[in-house]
Amino acid sequence: MIHFWLSLAMVMGAFLFWKWRRPANFPPGPWALPIIGNFLQLNYKNPLPDLEKLAKKYGNVYSIFLGNRLIVVLSGFQAVKEALVNHAAEFSDRPEDPLFVRISEKKGVIAATYGQQWKEQRRFVLMLLRNFGLGKKSMEMKIQEEAKCLLNYFESRKGCQFDPKVVINNAVSNIICSILFAQRFDYHNNTFSRQLELIDENGKLGGGIWAELYNTVPIIRCLPLPFQKIFRNTSEIKGFLKKIVEEHKNTLKPGEPRDIVDCYLEEINKRRNDGSSFDEENLRMLMFDLFVAGTDTTTNTLRWALLLMMAYPNVQENCYREIASIASGKEFVSYDDRLRMPFTHAVVHEVLRFGNIVPLGVPHSILKETSFRGYTIPRGTRVMTDLNSVLHDETQWKFPHEFNPANFLNEKGEFIKHEAFIPFSTGPRICLGENLARMETFLFLTSLLKKFEFSWPEKSIAPNLIPRFGIVQSPYPFKVGLKGRWNN
Repeated sequence: MIHFWLSLAMVMGAFLFWKWRRPANFPPGPWALPIIGNFLQLNYKNPLPDLEKLAKKYGNVYSIFLGNRLIVVLSGFQAVKEALVNHAAEFSDRPEDPLFVRISEKKGVIAATYGQQWKEQRRFVLMLLRNFGLGKKSMEMKIQEEAKCLLNYFESRKGCQFDPKVVINNAVSNIICSILFAQRFDYHNNTFSRQLELIDENGKLGGGIWAELYNTVPIIRCLPLPFQKIFRNTSEIKGFLKKIVEEHKNTLKPGEPRDIVDCYLEEINKRRNDGSSFDEENLRMLMFDLFVAGTDTTTNTLRWALLLMMAYPNVQENCYREIASIASGKEFVSYDDRLRMPFTHAVVHEVLRFGNIVPLGVPHSILKETSFRGYTIPRGTRVMTDLNSVLHDETQWKFPHEFNPANFLNEKGEFIKHEAFIPFSTGPRICLGENLARMETFLFLTSLLKKFEFSWPEKSIAPNLIPRFGIVQSPYPFKVGLKGRWNN
C-alpha cells in the first residue's frame, strides 16, 4: 500500500513538473514551481528590478510562469520595437485575462481583442476626439480655462503645505469629461471625488499580486479576497457613467451633438439595423476606458513633474526663465510655443521617461503562431512589454537611470526627438490619448511654473523619488510648498 501511494505521488509530481515546462523552441526563463510558477521570484510590491535581472540572465526575449500561465516578456527598446512595430500583425491582440475580460466584457478599445470590431470602434473614437478638438486650438483653450481654476486653487493655498494630488486629479479629469459628456466638476464635488478615488484604488490593485492571482489561480476567484474590491469599484464607476448616458438619451437633440456621448448615441440610432458593433454596452465601456485612462495617467505625470521640480530646483528655475521669456505679456504660453522652448520641452519628455507612468504597458497577445528572434511563440501567448526597460535602456539614453533633461537635448541645447521615447507604447495599440496627454502636461505644468515657485517643505529629508508600482506608476504621497512669482 505504501508503494502505491509513493508511486502515485511520483506520478503526480512528474505530471505537475511536465505541465509547468516550456514548449519546444520557446523563449527561455527561470525554472518554475508547479501551481505558483515564478511568483516567489518576483517582488509583488515592485517586480521591475527582478524582471531586469531576468533579462540580463536570459536575454531580451524570455519567459516566466505566473501561476499556470506562461508569459513572454520583451525587454529593451529593440525587442519591443521589433515586436510591436515590425511584427505588429502578430503582436496586436489582447490576452483573455479573466480580470480584464470580466471588467471589459471584451468591449471598448483598451482590452478588446484585435479584429474588425476593435478597428471600427477605435477609428470612430479617434474621429470624435479630433472633432472635439484633439490637437486643435479649441482643446488648448479648454485646458487653459481649466488651468485658471487650478491656479486659483493653488493661489488659495499659497503659504501652506498641501498634497496637490486631489486637485490635480480633478483638473485633469475635467478635460476628458468635457470631451466625453460636456461637463466639468467643481473641485469640491463629493460624488466626482469618489469616482476619482475608485480609479486610483483600482490602478493600485490592478497592478498588484492579487490581480495576477485572480488571473492565474481559478479556484480562488469566488473567495472574498482583495481583488473583489476591483469589481465593486468598477461597478460603481460604471453606474456613475450609466446615469450620464441616460441623461444624454433624455436630452439628445438629433443633429446637435454636444459631446462624444451624443455622437455615439446618434451612431447607434443610425446603425441600429446593420448588425454593427455600435451599442450602449460598447458606449459605456468606451466611456469607462477614456474616463479612467484619461484621468490617472496624466494626473500622475503632473505629480511626478512637481515632485521633480522640487527635487531639482535648478531645473525648475531654468524652466521658469524660459517660460517667462516666451510668455512676456501673455497669460499662458501656447502649445505651439513648446517648439521655441527646448529646455522646458525636454523637461516634459524627461518627466514622462523618468516617471515611467505605465511601466509594463497593457498586455499583448499573439494572434497566430509566430517565429520571433529564433523562437516559436504559439497563438494566444500573453506578451508583457517591459516599457520600464525601454525608458531606462542603457544603449539608448545618455543618462538612463537619473532625471536629466539632457536626454532630450543636443550639445547646442536644442530639443531632439528620441526613437526610444515610447511611454505611450507603440504600434497599432499605441495609447489613444497620447496627443491629449502631451498637451495637458505641457500646458498645466507651464501655467503652474509661470505663476508659482515650488519648494520641498520637508527640510530634514530629501524628496522620495522611488515609485509606487502599479498599472499606473505613481509617486508616494507628498506635499508642496509654494510662493507666488512677483512678476505674474
